[in-house]
Amino acid sequence: MASAENVSGREKIQGVFSSQSVQKIGTGTTVRRTISKMYWMVRELDDGSVEVQALNKSYVPAGPKSAVDMEEFLSKYSPEPEFYVSTVYPKIKELGSSIERGEKARQAGATYSAEFEFQNALDVDEENVKANFGLGLTYMERGENTKANDIFERLVNLDAAFQTEHKHLFNEFGINLRKSGMQDQAIEYYQRALQMSSQDENLHYNIARAYFEKGMLEKCADHLTKALSLNKDHVEAQKFFDFVKKQLQGQ
Repeated sequence: MASAENVSGREKIQGVFSSQSVQKIGTGTTVRRTISKMYWMVRELDDGSVEVQALNKSYVPAGPKSAVDMEEFLSKYSPEPEFYVSTVYPKIKELGSSIERGEKARQAGATYSAEFEFQNALDVDEENVKANFGLGLTYMERGENTKANDIFERLVNLDAAFQTEHKHLFNEFGINLRKSGMQDQAIEYYQRALQMSSQDENLHYNIARAYFEKGMLEKCADHLTKALSLNKDHVEAQKFFDFVKKQLQGQ
């Protein structure tokens, strides 16, 4: 794996490591100990702590990341460079290739090929954000809103779905929820995003559009007001707010 130097000049710790835990099974005279081994993708952070993320049953990093201090890490984790080269890296590469093929197929309008590739990716990592977004968008493009809603339910519970690195897919997914007539889901989706980034004027603008399409003009105006308080130069929000204000005055 690629390495980077830290401030002390040594290479930062990163790669696949393992940890072991001893478990007791049975009671009394029948008790026996078993050793279980877990594999982790590891990355040393700038503050000197170490971020660890478990490998799933397909041996790709999945699920939440946590940080452990360096002393604990050095005492409990062992490097597994051969395992990374022989098993983990090929799986990660295979996963990335499936997602890339799925995205190309989706953009070309080959939605069934896209579905096949994204499903293959999710068989390896069911919480993979890009594969879930891709599959959800594929279903919406086919008008299969029930299946799209299943993906929405999964994504709305994944913190990683709302991180900056997924901004492009995140925005496309939210817009497609609204355009597919899934206004309630779009609102819940954007509200979840606001929990992660409440100071994003575009989130307030997008949730305002969903409220407008539900005929909830006051809530629409509230979010447009918030968008403009965060960015007074948001031209679309200002035009939209002026229009909604006239609608409210005419009621």
